[in-house]
Amino acid sequence: MGEQPGDVEDRRGEPFVGPAGKPLDKALAEADLDREGVYLTNAVEHFKFTSDARGTRRVHKSPVRGEVTACLPCLHAELARVDPDLVVCLGATAAKAVLGNDVKVTERRGKPEERGGRDVIAAIHPSAVLRAPDRDEAYQGFLADLRAVRRHLGT
Repeated sequence: MGEQPGDVEDRRGEPFVGPAGKPLDKALAEADLDREGVYLTNAVEHFKFTSDARGTRRVHKSPVRGEVTACLPCLHAELARVDPDLVVCLGATAAKAVLGNDVKVTERRGKPEERGGRDVIAAIHPSAVLRAPDRDEAYQGFLADLRAVRRHLGT
């Protein structure tokens, strides 16, 4: 579960098909997790954005807590319908939606927890890899998060 759709995801109507989808796909493959067996969604279903200075590009803007809270009933209903073996929260917004507002992904990443009768693991968001000064180091950390998911699933 990610934060919210990005520009590409919003236009295509599918999660993780934009820039953040590339490191996600790569890490899923390296962690031996089949993307076809993974249900991808977001904590917030709408793309919040501002326009760039020229008004030609939609620039991501993080949702505020009230927007996340407003989307929780839909998220809970979606999780009840899908009934996943494990919820993996990619990034702070998703982690806060599921684990609570005080969660710090950097402190809890890769560690299984239980919330509401579901196993949950927090991980960094794949877009953090793209923004990191040392992309290789960030990617290796993200891959370690997904390998923790693989170990927890025991498949």
